[in-house]
Formats: sequence, C-alpha cells, structure tokens
Amino acid sequence: MTTLEAKRDAAVDALSAHDGILVAFSGGVDSSTVAALAHDALGDDAVACTAKSETLPAAELEDARRVAAEIGIRHEIVEFSELESDAFVENDGDRCYHCRTMRLGKMLERARELGIETVCDGTNADDPGAGHRPGLRAVEELEVHSPLLNHDLTKPEVRALADEYGLSVADKPAMACLSSRIPTGLEVTEERLTRVERAEALVRQWGFEGFRVRDHDDLARIEIASDELEDALDPAFVEAIRDPLLELGFDHVTLDLHGYRTGSVSPAGDRAAAEAESAPAETDDPLVEDVFSATYPGGDR
Repeated sequence: MTTLEAKRDAAVDALSAHDGILVAFSGGVDSSTVAALAHDALGDDAVACTAKSETLPAAELEDARRVAAEIGIRHEIVEFSELESDAFVENDGDRCYHCRTMRLGKMLERARELGIETVCDGTNADDPGAGHRPGLRAVEELEVHSPLLNHDLTKPEVRALADEYGLSVADKPAMACLSSRIPTGLEVTEERLTRVERAEALVRQWGFEGFRVRDHDDLARIEIASDELEDALDPAFVEAIRDPLLELGFDHVTLDLHGYRTGSVSPAGDRAAAEAESAPAETDDPLVEDVFSATYPGGDR
C-alpha cells in the first residue's frame, strides 16, 4: 500500500465514524476530493453544499453542480450576501475571515436543518504554511473539520487522489473568490465584482486557464500564467480584449508582463500577506499608481 493509499483509507475510516457529513463544496479540487472521500465513507449520508453569493462566478457554480454529479453526491445550495457585512465591504486584511465566517455559518445552518452534526471543508496540509490565511481562523473558530489537513494530504497528493477518483477537476487551477481581484482598502461592491466576472469571462474565451483580471478602480490589470503569456502578447488578443473591457467601465487596460502571481492585487503591503491576496494597504495614495511602482512577490495560487 502506498502512502497516498494509506492516507486515503485513514481519511475514509475517520469520516465513516460520523452519522452524516456536509462538505463545504466549491467544486475546486480540494473540496471535491473531500466530497468524494465523504461519499466513499457514507454514501447517501454525505452532502455537498455550495454557497451562492456575489463573489462566486456563475461558471464556478455550474462547475460545482457538474462535479457533484460526477461524484454522485447529493448537492445543496445555500444563498447569502457578503455585501451585507460592512466589515467585508471595507476590504481590510481580514476580508477572507469575514467571508469564511459567513459562508461556513450558512453551511452549519443547513447542516442543522438536515440533522447533520459534522461540517467539513477542503483545507489541505499545505494551506497553513501558505502565508497570511485569515480564513483558516474562521474554520478553527467554527470547529469545522478539515480531513485533508488532519490526514496530512498535501496539494499534490490531493490532485493525485482526485485523479484516482476520476474527478475532472484534478488539474483545475485554484480559483479564489472574485473579491480577491480587488485591492485591499478599495471597497468591495457588486458593480466591481460583476465587471471582474465579466472581464474574466472574456479572457477565458481565448482559452487561457491561469489568469486574473485585477480591478484597480479605473484600471484593469490582466495577469496571465507564465506558460501562456506568449499567447497573451498576440496583437489579435490585445486588440480584441481592450475595447470590451473599456465598455465594462474601466478607463485603462494593461497586460502585466510579470504574469499571474498570487497576492499581486495589493503589492504595497506586507509580502507574506500579499501572497494570500489580503495584504493591508499602507497608504491612502491612489491604488493604480501602486501597480506601476511596486516590486511584486512571486507565487502561484
């Protein structure tokens, strides 16, 4: 038996000890793997639950529905709005904490309605060491179980396990919520979230997989993964993407030649915090100016 098989069996055995489990399910590789493990352990007593809000792209919700069907797990959807929280809208360094607290709170409510005592999330063994992650504090405070973390499953192992389960998302790039495209200190609004979602849909039509459209108020900064950056320099793409993004309300559109990097939306903040896409702003100077003046950290979330 391989180490991965041993970890999988241990996780399934531990999950089997529960009468029922609700998995906080985004449809990404981590939560999908937890859902597959839970379904393996409990069958119909396992439920995947996706929280629908303004920060979740419609395409991600459809992916979640599709992957839940692949697994064969019951799929529930709860709705809430992060924008009802002044603390979230303010967009300080704890934005992810406020979001995760509300999101998991809805999961716990639905679990109670279904008579389920245990809620699990997709935190993996690499996450605690990946810089400033305020959302993990919410997981701990709400006593949500993290099977991947508890059984020391790293991100590469999670992807390998997802592949063993035949999940189509085994190689899916990480997808942080839409608010992560908005610099710390700039209010999160429905208008900004909507135009980021529409802007990224336009970029996705060109076949790019690793990318972000960062919303610096008047400026849209497109980041493309380094292995796809050459395609983004194609004049046809440059000409085709500029006007549609201007029509969304941006005054300027730029292609970031550093490529796609975790946390670059708030480059003026602490480097470790920036790597988690939640660095605190240090000044009240215009955020667009920071885009051109800062030295960017590396990373690949």
